[in-house]
Amino acid sequence: MVTLKINGKSVTVPEDYTILQAAKEVNVEIPTLCYLKDINCIASCRICVVELKGRPGLVASCVYPVAEGMEVLTNSPAVRASRKMTIEMLLSNHNKKCLSCSRSTNCELQRLANDYNVDENRFGSEATRYDIDDVSPYLVRDNNKCILCRRCVAACSKVQGIGAIGAIARGYKTHIDGAFEKSADSTTCVGCGQCIVACPVGALREKTNVDYVWEALGNPDKHVIAFTAPSIKATLGECFDMPIGTNVEGEMVAAIRQLGFDKVFNMDVTADLTICEEANEFIGRVQNGGTLPMMTSCCPGWVKFVEHQYPEFIPNLSTCKSPQAMFGAVLKSYYAEKNNIDPKDIFVVSVIPCTAKKFEVTREQVNKTGDFQDVDVSLTTRELGNMIKNAGIKFAELDKEEFDNPFEIASGAGIIFGATGGVMEAALRTAAKKLDPNFEGVEFKEVRGTEGVKEAEYTINGTTVKVAVASGLANARKVLESVKSGEKEYHFIEVMACPGGCINGGGQPCQSDSVKNYVDLKTIRAKALYDADAATDLKRSHESPVMDMLYKEYFGEPGGEKSHHLLHTSYVERQKY
Repeated sequence: MVTLKINGKSVTVPEDYTILQAAKEVNVEIPTLCYLKDINCIASCRICVVELKGRPGLVASCVYPVAEGMEVLTNSPAVRASRKMTIEMLLSNHNKKCLSCSRSTNCELQRLANDYNVDENRFGSEATRYDIDDVSPYLVRDNNKCILCRRCVAACSKVQGIGAIGAIARGYKTHIDGAFEKSADSTTCVGCGQCIVACPVGALREKTNVDYVWEALGNPDKHVIAFTAPSIKATLGECFDMPIGTNVEGEMVAAIRQLGFDKVFNMDVTADLTICEEANEFIGRVQNGGTLPMMTSCCPGWVKFVEHQYPEFIPNLSTCKSPQAMFGAVLKSYYAEKNNIDPKDIFVVSVIPCTAKKFEVTREQVNKTGDFQDVDVSLTTRELGNMIKNAGIKFAELDKEEFDNPFEIASGAGIIFGATGGVMEAALRTAAKKLDPNFEGVEFKEVRGTEGVKEAEYTINGTTVKVAVASGLANARKVLESVKSGEKEYHFIEVMACPGGCINGGGQPCQSDSVKNYVDLKTIRAKALYDADAATDLKRSHESPVMDMLYKEYFGEPGGEKSHHLLHTSYVERQKY
């Protein structure tokens, strides 16, 4: 431990702390632009500079270590002047169309410019102009707004282990792009969106489909349906400044209904449906010598990662469609027939925490069971939040409402799908009961938590099942490599592309540095889902009355002919580099 002073206040911290960390201990927040805890610490932006008494010049607090007797000034005239000039220099090479920017009022650069009362034209404007990359179905890159903080590069390479983007050119012409300046859809990018939530400005955003939804809502000939993913209830409130981890399911349903949707359904229902099919598939593989380990297929970013990087594991992927794709198929088959509606007149909108789902709706083998797309538009949490704001709906003041019948009731297993380990636990709840009708356990806590890799082993009715759970694709790579080398043996593996799972997806609300660097978003958001699971008596997917209805009235049985046709899919090998 060492003792130092920050703005005259004494603090004792571990000797391996940086000044930035030590300042937080005395409630002093030093501004940053490139620093992102556990992801990016390169001291390139120079916004976090501080002054040390007795030492000439300024130092970057995000990398400078503390020392015994050190005296730090975080807001001296020299520090403030330096930060102001740095911001003004950044603005000299920045597209300053803030009013039309997707991150307006939620932009770190904009906030700092206001805080430091900068002159945005002090250094003129000699900005290099770049074409906007909006070719992919899920991502828009606008390098005219990039500040070269390299957070997106770190998220892609360090957190996801993909490295689809990097710095191109040198000096004043440096910019971030794919290899040979290829667009995202021509690289090994999986569409996870972690670069978007890492970006402090508006250089990266999802490719919005909101206008298509408004158009459909205004068309009297369309029957417009929305369904929301399990994690949305735990994160949408952040778009309206509600506390992180607030469960806003009731307000969410009310808001969507006020937007003009004909029906609002609960995607936790098709999370249950996925488990009924997936657990049946897993038991079948175990008992009949099928390909093991079986790997979950709910996450389109993870699936695309396998197709690019590990095509030899494609046979290991569950053939089950994701809950999003299953719901689209159910709505344009069972629901359309039951309500005597032509499927082409149904417009299906999913609300998802994920940008990769926008890619998934373009995959014919996943999202097309007839002459039409099953899901027409996939919206992120952010896009739904913007629609609600645009409609003038006072979200926090809404009375709670319930999902529409017949897709309103889901099990706790469906609810926890949004957290890493949730799919595994949900599958284990059903598989265990199928293997041993006397098995009463419903909590498999060994697979819970936000650790990058978790392992567990269960013996049920004489059958031993070894499982692994990974979140973040760099962790997924470790698991796959351990399986390839023979170091590890598993029967069932769950992978979610985003660290912490869907609750930390690339389509979730963008939080400021002061939150991301010091608040455990993943754990707090996940708690809302586990609390909801604890509050329901219905714990297993296959015991849901909606599942009973669907199989009795339409699908017959899990893995049956109709189920296989509508609820299962196949995958393709993609370019590796």
